[in-house]
Amino acid sequence: MEKSNDDRPRPLKPRRTFFDSENRPVPRTPRRDFGDDSPGGYRRPDARPEGRDDNRPASRPDNRGGQRFDGPRGNASRPSGGGEKPFYSHRPAADHNIDMLFGLRPILEALHAGRTLEKIFLLRGTKNSITQEINDLARERGTPVSMVPTEKLDGLTRKNHQGAVAFVSPIDYMPLDSILAGLYEEGKVPFLLILDRVTDVRNFGAIARNAECMGVHAIVVPARGAAQINGDAVKTSAGALNLIPVCREANLRDSLNFLRQSGVQIVACTEKSDASLEAATVDMTGPVAVLMGSEEDGISPEYLQLADHRLRIPMTGQIGSLNVSVASGIMLFEVLRQRLTSGK
Repeated sequence: MEKSNDDRPRPLKPRRTFFDSENRPVPRTPRRDFGDDSPGGYRRPDARPEGRDDNRPASRPDNRGGQRFDGPRGNASRPSGGGEKPFYSHRPAADHNIDMLFGLRPILEALHAGRTLEKIFLLRGTKNSITQEINDLARERGTPVSMVPTEKLDGLTRKNHQGAVAFVSPIDYMPLDSILAGLYEEGKVPFLLILDRVTDVRNFGAIARNAECMGVHAIVVPARGAAQINGDAVKTSAGALNLIPVCREANLRDSLNFLRQSGVQIVACTEKSDASLEAATVDMTGPVAVLMGSEEDGISPEYLQLADHRLRIPMTGQIGSLNVSVASGIMLFEVLRQRLTSGK
């Protein structure tokens, strides 16, 4: 009896979908089976394990209540069931962050309620009564406002932002003049730290931790060009940002002049100085404000000219610069060392 050669294609059965450790579908890798005459040369097992239900659906619900579907993330094909929308990997993750506000009206109400906003992003070219009121209130409170394209806003949130996104600050900023007046009234010797364009969030958090440990009374930052104070900054500071006041000043030059007129000497840490820190030529036992520069180009020349003293940190290694958080710790320790030695 001759063996019949049936070349008709066999019906494809639903394939099992495998998931990785992050519950993402793993794309199937085709494997060649020599001698297999099926279309495309894909290998199909000849036997199925006993008890397997071939009528079960090709996808199963995930832990988010939706339907998993075959194919890698970002596949725009339709899901196998349920009508759920596919997940697009290029879109930002869903923001469940209470530190973010989106929408014109919520941001406006937050400003009216007196909430401290870290930064406001508005859609470039938008002009109406609400955006004008947001700009006016933000200017009164010293909150920086940036006009950005829609791509920037879409990258911040996947919600309907209506052309406005704002970040709520985890801390409340304090006015510099009130801080200084309060220190003098309490009979304390002011010890301040001024940061010029320190933009890295974790560096800022580490600096705040150094400052709190060394007894700094307040940190002064510019309203523009400073690191955003968010949850990462608070975490890196080990909670120091909840203890030490932060002053956000619209014009750092005016703040430096105000401090000098109030009897506070400005000591700048810069590698361009000839005076070295270990020589102890500068008496920092009195009212002092230590000025630190940005990670890229140091202290701005206009602020460096206002400094009463310039000091550099001595180094003997081949690398000629220190991280700003490390350099600030060294400078603040020298102030504390002099005060402890003198008994102040």
